[in-house]
Amino acid sequence: MARKTEKLDEIEAATIDHYNQNAEAYWYGTKNHEVNQNYTAFLAPFPKDKILDLLDLGCGPGRDVNYFKTLGHRSVGLDGSEILCRMALQYSGSQILQQTFLHLDLPSQSFDG
Repeated sequence: MARKTEKLDEIEAATIDHYNQNAEAYWYGTKNHEVNQNYTAFLAPFPKDKILDLLDLGCGPGRDVNYFKTLGHRSVGLDGSEILCRMALQYSGSQILQQTFLHLDLPSQSFDG
C-alpha cells in the first residue's frame, strides 16, 4: 500500500509541476471556452433563489469561481498549483485554497455543490 501511495504522490507532484510551469498558457487557452451549458446543468438541481456555497475543485486560474461569484454565490476555489491559486485569487477575489486532491482538508458539509 505504501508503494501505491508513493506512486500517487509522484503523479500528483508531476501534475502540479506541469500546471505551475504552464499556468499562463493554460489560462489563455481556456479562459474563453464556452461552458454555459455546463453552468446551466450544474445549477439546475438547486433552487433558483438560493445563494449557494460552491467549491470549484481544480479551479485553475479561477474562471468558474469568478462566474459563480458574479451570480451572487459564495464560491471557493481549490487547486494544487500555487501559481494557479494566485491567479485565481487575483482574477476572482474569492477564497482560494491551495490543497492537493490526495490530501484534502475540507470541513464536512460546507458546500452545496
